[in-house]
Amino acid sequence: MYRPNFYESTCFRCNEIVYQVDRVGPLKDFTFFHSGCFKCAVCGTKLTLKTYYNNQHWTEDKEVYCSSHVPKIGPGHLDNSSVGIRSALNVPKSNNYVNEQIRGLARNSHETELSPTRATNGGSVHASPARELSRDTPDYQYGRFDASALHIAHALKQTELQKAYHRPREKPIDCYLDRDEQTKLEMKHRQEEDDLYRKFSKHREEENRRIREEIQDEWERELERLTNRFQQEMQVKKRRPDAEIGALTLRHQQERADLEKNMTLRRDKKKESLTRKMLEHERAATAALVEKQSHEMMELIQERRSEYMAASSLYLDGEEAPPYPARAPAPQPPLVSKFHIYTDPAEFADVDKIAISVAQEDQKTFTDLVRQLVGRCASDVEKARTIFRWITVKNLNNIQFDDNLRGDSPLGLLRGIKHGTESYHVLFKRLCSYAGLHCVVIKGYSKSAGYQPGVRFEDNRFRNSWNAVYVAGAWRFVQCNWGARHLVNAKDAPKPGNRGKSDSLRYEYDDHYFLTDPREFIYEFYPLQPDWQLLKTPITLHDFEELPFVRSLFFRYGLYFSDPNTKAVMYTDSTGAATMRIAMPAHMQSSLIFHYNLKFYDTEGDGFDGVSLKRFVMQSVVGNVVSFRVHAPCSGAFLLDIFANAVTPREYLTGEPMKFKSVCKFKICCAELQTVMVPLPDCASGEWGPTKATRLFGLVPITHQEALVFAGRELEIQFRMSRPLADFMATLHKNGVDEKRLSKYVQQNVSDDIVTFYITFPEEGQYGLDIYTRERNGPTAIHQNGSTEKEKHLLTHCCKYLINSSKRN
Repeated sequence: MYRPNFYESTCFRCNEIVYQVDRVGPLKDFTFFHSGCFKCAVCGTKLTLKTYYNNQHWTEDKEVYCSSHVPKIGPGHLDNSSVGIRSALNVPKSNNYVNEQIRGLARNSHETELSPTRATNGGSVHASPARELSRDTPDYQYGRFDASALHIAHALKQTELQKAYHRPREKPIDCYLDRDEQTKLEMKHRQEEDDLYRKFSKHREEENRRIREEIQDEWERELERLTNRFQQEMQVKKRRPDAEIGALTLRHQQERADLEKNMTLRRDKKKESLTRKMLEHERAATAALVEKQSHEMMELIQERRSEYMAASSLYLDGEEAPPYPARAPAPQPPLVSKFHIYTDPAEFADVDKIAISVAQEDQKTFTDLVRQLVGRCASDVEKARTIFRWITVKNLNNIQFDDNLRGDSPLGLLRGIKHGTESYHVLFKRLCSYAGLHCVVIKGYSKSAGYQPGVRFEDNRFRNSWNAVYVAGAWRFVQCNWGARHLVNAKDAPKPGNRGKSDSLRYEYDDHYFLTDPREFIYEFYPLQPDWQLLKTPITLHDFEELPFVRSLFFRYGLYFSDPNTKAVMYTDSTGAATMRIAMPAHMQSSLIFHYNLKFYDTEGDGFDGVSLKRFVMQSVVGNVVSFRVHAPCSGAFLLDIFANAVTPREYLTGEPMKFKSVCKFKICCAELQTVMVPLPDCASGEWGPTKATRLFGLVPITHQEALVFAGRELEIQFRMSRPLADFMATLHKNGVDEKRLSKYVQQNVSDDIVTFYITFPEEGQYGLDIYTRERNGPTAIHQNGSTEKEKHLLTHCCKYLINSSKRN
């Protein structure tokens, strides 16, 4: 009887010998796998002995699958292969009607954490719907079996999102380029890199030796001068008391110690300056080498692709499309926006899953890495996407490298990152060339860390680099470094050596920086070459400096400036007032909440005469526009930081802390102040006016729809409840007056669905009115004994009014 030799078995996937330390198996029919090859045959997800599945319907299939892709016997389906309708589809067509589905074309860090204000006293742009033909339409066809047939529409849900941009599905690179041939060229490139790194190392050693010798010579000269002076002074004072000679000796020892310290500092400064200059030179040399090697790799791929296309079609399903350009096209503005390529990152869920899976393993060659990434990608967009996601997932900044890192080791691929000679952008370009994609590295300025609105780009402080990749028929921007993963709650990160919380940490990437539209990218990045703005009308560097300082979240929420002339630096009028207005898309009005922070521009101070600067800003919402009106308390410059977050009313009412992220910043300049400004009443933070009450609580104002109210000595404010609310409370505020003293001047009454607040004012002046409430029917709590009870929400801030009381009103 044959007994398999477990020590010399071969891997079912790669057909190489499997040794015991790296073996998975035996599995079905005595199959074995390397641990690295033990993946789903369809999606490449890494498997374990507990998570793998075999094909139970075909005994000859020895492959392994994940739970999502294991072959299953499913229900019958309706398509052109179904026997019951095949004959109907063979009937001659009466015309050439094509069923189209058209997507509408219209589209219109600092972080802060806030909780919904509690009472302390007493208690995506949606696509247009697809065009459908009615029975009254002359072109309507009866009995068609396609996506418009109601009885099978549910089975075609995955095709409901059709794009204006059509992605032809291309065969994988394995079809036209042999892996060994590509690896051979890579080995040639690696030899060139080895030679370059040896040259770098030799140059560094020579320069370090030169600095050591220079410092040593200078040290010896200074020490000799110091010693000679000491000996001369000793000759003069040799007949003096021993105390003076001892003091002279101590002074000499101190001077020698100071000299040694100063020489060490000078040596370190020289080394630091030299290292910086050498690193700049090495980066330039590495970028030039990668440029040459990428060109050679692209030439090889394009040559083999052309040969294959001359013999057979490169596209799946018999599709034909314009061939990918053999030479990199000149920079031109894209004809279609990112919105037409994809509207939701979830459309790349399968591609992203591949990138995340590949990032969990190490590869020894770029050829293997890129083929694992793009092997199942059927379009240039998907190829660029999986490379982008691999870089953003890999967290290259935190990789630990050994000092003696070999170029042919898994981490040796990224040795350029270790030495600082290769950036994210150069790496992205390199990987794109292995996938057959044209890619360039663009240099210019960026509004990056440390930048504030109003700063001029006069030196190299804000120099940066990014990529443009040619996909979907045009050049499109990619910024891997800014898109790279980041910790959602950085304060929860485990300290070095403590892995206790690592499993619960959540990382995010920023999809905004993948295929970013030029009209959005220009707000943060300015290329040195105007053509690479990819705008129909390029702007100047001065124009770039004047653009409002916005962050990616600004575009993610679909925000825009209602005044197209809004600039980064705003100037107040003679009263010290300036207003910033931000418009929201209709579908975000019910969920967006804004906050702000105001401080002095040149310092961290956020108070004036003991009062928070926030009380000199009035935030209000009218329609789809949120306004921030700043009244400067004194002349000078201020920094207004505006934050936003999208939350549901239910999330707001729970009282859990909400994290608000910066969406834009402005510099407010007040040259002179002719009017003395007083702070707003000390009410709860956030917007003024009843809009918040309607949006979050369904409380509709009947009497006063504006944030600012002019009243006499008495005022009556009414709301209508659109859903059950309970326990209303209102508090009155006035500068210089104790809140408790004003509590007796406010009363409320609830009659059916009408809520009325009665306010009397003890004196004329400006008042702030805070209104609090809570839902009557909170969520249901289930106790251990099985009983249920309605949870009671705390009173939550509902809205506030600014009231000017005067006898003349």
